[in-house]
Amino acid sequence: MELILLAKAVILGVVEGLTEFLPISSTGHLILVGDFLNFNDERGKAFEVIIQFGAILAICWEFREKLWKVANSFSESAVSRRFVLNLLIASIPAMGLAFVFGKYIKALLFSPVPVAAAFIVGAFIIFWAERRQKLLVNFAGKAYIQSVDDLTPLDALKVGLAQCAALIPGTSRSGATIIGGMLFGIPRAVATQFSFYLAIPVIGGATAYELLKLWKAPVAISGEFGLAIAVGFVAAFISAFICVRWLIHYVASHTFVPFAWYRIIFGLLVLISAYTGLVSWSH
Repeated sequence: MELILLAKAVILGVVEGLTEFLPISSTGHLILVGDFLNFNDERGKAFEVIIQFGAILAICWEFREKLWKVANSFSESAVSRRFVLNLLIASIPAMGLAFVFGKYIKALLFSPVPVAAAFIVGAFIIFWAERRQKLLVNFAGKAYIQSVDDLTPLDALKVGLAQCAALIPGTSRSGATIIGGMLFGIPRAVATQFSFYLAIPVIGGATAYELLKLWKAPVAISGEFGLAIAVGFVAAFISAFICVRWLIHYVASHTFVPFAWYRIIFGLLVLISAYTGLVSWSH
């Protein structure tokens, strides 16, 4: 039993790490894979919450120089203060909506079939965003944006509003922020990098909130389950670190169209398996 549990921990940790920062929805994948592995009970939900910290630590480590520079120069540098302000502004809309409507969204949409539908809808939005990227950059006059330090508070607010779509499981937080940023005229590479930084307060805050709820209604954590959490945490950190490094280079010369096709294929497979009875999804 312990080996099976550890195998599930590794699989879910890798899934979390690889999908957290790609426009393919980590929450959607964890719901689907957790359901498929029959690891979607209260312990499974607690596990998913905790291993998210592994992915966040990977971001902090990858961008440690930038974060350290901002922390050290915050009192003297207007650029550093604006960077922090932008993250706060972009975080507020989704975090506020999640606080008010989070439990209703989970009750209604956190199941395989709605997630699969969101996968497919999100794919067509990616197609649309990629087609309009060059036109919108020129039209909106955003050619001056070369890095996240060039973003204004208004740019951050627009990205934050786009991020609200990620409350629908299967939409993807990174996808909503990156594609939303692109639709508002922010270059793909800058939107992607800002999405990385934005993950720190948003996912970090959401994870802390979920952990607080678990603390109030504790889930039994045996020695075996504790080991599984540690294994999943490490797997999420390593896979997220590799994924972020790869994605930074990828967006420099590629579009997100392949991810859109992946979303369509993956979503259709889930829907077909659900309606044919090939896989007995929980909902």
